[in-house]
This record gives sequence, C-alpha cells and structure tokens, in this order.
Amino acid sequence: MNKSSYFFGQSVFGQLISFIDLNKIKIVAKQHMSDHYVKKFDTTDHLISMLFSTFAHCTSLREVAASMLGLKGKMSHFQLKNIPYKSTLSDANKRRSHLVFQDIYYSLLKEYHPIISDSRQSYAWENRLEIIDSSTISLFKDILSCVGRKPITGKRKGGIKVHTQINLQEKVPKLIWFSAATTHDKQFLKHLQLEKGKIAVFDKGYNDYKTFDEFTQNDIFFVTRLKSNAVYETVKENEIPTYIDDSVIKDEIIHVDVKENGKYLKTTELRKITYWDNENKRFFEFITNLNGMNALHIALIYKKRWQIELLFKQLKQNFPLKFFLGDNENAIKIQIWCTLIVNLLLTVIHKKIKRKWAFSNLASFCRLHLFNYIHLMKFLENPEKDWIKEYDPQLQLNFNTT
Repeated sequence: MNKSSYFFGQSVFGQLISFIDLNKIKIVAKQHMSDHYVKKFDTTDHLISMLFSTFAHCTSLREVAASMLGLKGKMSHFQLKNIPYKSTLSDANKRRSHLVFQDIYYSLLKEYHPIISDSRQSYAWENRLEIIDSSTISLFKDILSCVGRKPITGKRKGGIKVHTQINLQEKVPKLIWFSAATTHDKQFLKHLQLEKGKIAVFDKGYNDYKTFDEFTQNDIFFVTRLKSNAVYETVKENEIPTYIDDSVIKDEIIHVDVKENGKYLKTTELRKITYWDNENKRFFEFITNLNGMNALHIALIYKKRWQIELLFKQLKQNFPLKFFLGDNENAIKIQIWCTLIVNLLLTVIHKKIKRKWAFSNLASFCRLHLFNYIHLMKFLENPEKDWIKEYDPQLQLNFNTT
C-alpha cells in the first residue's frame, strides 16, 4: 500500500494557527501593554490556548489544561511557548483585557477582507447593504443584567447581548458591540460604521426616528419594519407602476414626529411600503428613506436581513457558546472574540478551497483531526484521492467464482 500523499510535517491545528501572523499579535499586545509584568504566559500563548479551546470544544478550564498537557513536544508546530495551568488561564482571562482580542479579530478581518468578500452580485445595491441585528447569549450567573422574571428557585439567568453589523457580501461580523441583555437594541445605532451611500437594514426593534432623520441628512439609507403602534400621517400615495408585482399593495409618503426625551423636535418624511408575502401569507409594512428605488427591491432588501440570522445559527451550532471558561464579564468577552476569530479562519479556508464543503462539516473535520498530520488544504480539495490511488480491481473478491 502506498504512503498517504496527505501526510504533512505540521498538525492541522498548526496549519490553522499559521493563518495568523503572530508578529501582528505582538504589535497589538504592545499597543495594549497586555504583556507588561508577564513572565511566561503572554498574549500569543493566551490566544493560541483559547483558540485550541474553541476548536476542540472544551467545556471547562480543567479540560483545556488537561488536554494541552498532551501537547508537550509538539508546541513548536503552532508556536505555543507555555502550556497553561488551569489557574494561569483563569487569571489571564480575568486580567488581560478582551480589547486585545477584539483588535486581533479586526486586524485579521482587514487582512483577509479580499478573500472573504464575495464580488458576485445580482443587484447594484448589494455591495452597499449593511445588516444589523443582535443575539442574546444566556448565562447562568448574574454576570450582566438579568433577563426574565425571577423563577421559584430564585436564580435568574444573566445575559449578554451581542450586537452585530455585517456586510452582505462578507458574511462575517465587521462590527461587534456587547451590552447587557436588558439594553434596548437602538442603543447600537450610535456605534454603527456607516459611510455615505450605505444601506442599513434591521428589525423594528432598532426603530428610532431621530436617528433616521440623521441618516437622511448624511445620505445614509435604511430599510426596516414599521412598529404596530407607530403614529404617522400619510401625506401622499405614490402610483404603483404596472410592471410592479401585485405583492406591492401600497407605496406611500408619510410624516412622523421626531422626539427626544418625550419632547417634539421636528417632523421627518419617510416612505412606507405595504407588501404581501405570499409565502408566509402575511402583510409587511416597511419604512425607508430610499425614495427612488423599486418597491419590490425594498422588500428584497429586508429579506436579505436573514443572512445575519444564518450567521448567528452558524456560530451557535459549531462553537461551544453554551459553556464559558470564566465567571466574569471579561472572560466571557474573550471567549466570544476567540470564537469569532475561529469562525473567520474557517471562513477564509472555506473561501480558498474550490471543492464545496458545508461549513459545519469543515468545522467538524478540523476538530476531529486537530492534531493529525494531514495537509489540510490538499485533503479538503480532494479527500478521496488516496482511496482512488490505492484501489485495485484485481484485489476485489469475485463473488461469481464457484
């Protein structure tokens, strides 16, 4: 039998870590002074240990420390200098700021942006579309403000809300902001990174007429749903062209009052589209400041918002966000940032290979073969290659022989 052509001198984990320029990690660490007064377990060791935890689906600090003990003699393959004890990793998660890991993520995102960005588009507005939403991660300790009513046991779940902005063509977070679960979604609007001409799409939980008025003044566009209790005045009903599908019921110009702290500031003008979704058998009312766009495209823009829901599903299904390696806010944020880094690295690989792999299958393969010496990219391109090479019809049993 021939030797496997996929044998490689570096483990799969080492190959994954090689996608990170560790010199840039040192630059970020220096900027944050995160290695000051640190004798052994520096930022690079901390990052690699947390990435190992995420790839391997470790559920506790004890599991991380115990699993990494078996890596002695292999550490140089992924540039780990010190294997942490449980207490060492716990202290690092508590003391080293999560902002270090935040900047590492954004640095990697900037580096790999040309790879993960999808240049294909069906409509001219797709590269301008920014999708905004949030996802709440429940915690079984009062780490952040509690959510829900107090149960009989007297223990309420704490919760952290992860506010996210993605570009439609990138499908990975370009901006993350954390808040307590009780924080209103519209607080995230002031943190958005929106340039002139961009189109923001979000659910009605983000509705804030004062911000919408500021968007219009700065040539920033948005699409969202109208709240059921919204107060407005219809000032004009636009004629619906004959070429527009019958699913567009109304196209109106409305006036809404802009208020701040309950005080009237001014009136702003918006466009309201009433749309019948035949698939779900329900009406949708959209509001926007895109006055010149086809009403059907307004509805389509809002449908594109589902892309961020797929991202949240991908993160929660493939990475261990049900188990946290610390009982403090900083440790939880570090773990979330490391999850986003792992998701980014796998997205880069997913984009680089020509063969079609489901993201979940790719994540599972890397986890199961983390310390096998397989050439990752070659195997992912043609996993059946060795099997085909070693197949010999002459060795098959002839069941027709008597």
